[in-house]
Amino acid sequence: MPIVEVTMMEDRSFAAKEAMVEKVTVALMETLGAPRDAVRVIIREVPPWHFAAAGVLKGKPPG
Repeated sequence: MPIVEVTMMEDRSFAAKEAMVEKVTVALMETLGAPRDAVRVIIREVPPWHFAAAGVLKGKPPG
């Protein structure tokens, strides 16, 4: 059973997450031969102030 964890910043739409999960599922089915019902995708969302790229935080906490 393949399990994929995706960590990303909050605020993406349900539709975007749904589309991403479908494409990841299909990729695992095609590349690993995994049956659809065996694929697991976990989405971990973090606030922008907990996410940095190139040493720079992507946002500030409210307030």
